[in-house]
Amino acid sequence: MDGVPEPYTGWTFLTNHARVLAAIADNRTARIRDIAAHCRLTERAVQKIIADLERDGYLSHTREGRTNRYRVDRGKVLRHPAESGLAVASLLSLLVQDEAHRATPPEAEDRRRARA
Repeated sequence: MDGVPEPYTGWTFLTNHARVLAAIADNRTARIRDIAAHCRLTERAVQKIIADLERDGYLSHTREGRTNRYRVDRGKVLRHPAESGLAVASLLSLLVQDEAHRATPPEAEDRRRARA
């Protein structure tokens, strides 16, 4: 089927919910299609995850023409008891930093370090 990302069969450190939330935090007007491609999920899976996140108050959206604009509640605490008291903002700050680092080509990073 076209448009369905290659499945990933190994284990990962992050859940799909965390990946989708980070993708939305990175681009508040991202289309479901783009989020799905970025997270290697189907569009239907992303729709369900967004509905879960909205239902539990981690995410909300407003409609602007044909575009959704998402808002992440960064003050909301993570759900698992092991992370009690840890805000979504803490998780997102790590993921956004990682995204920015991955977007920098290694040779550009090496030149930046050499100048410092």
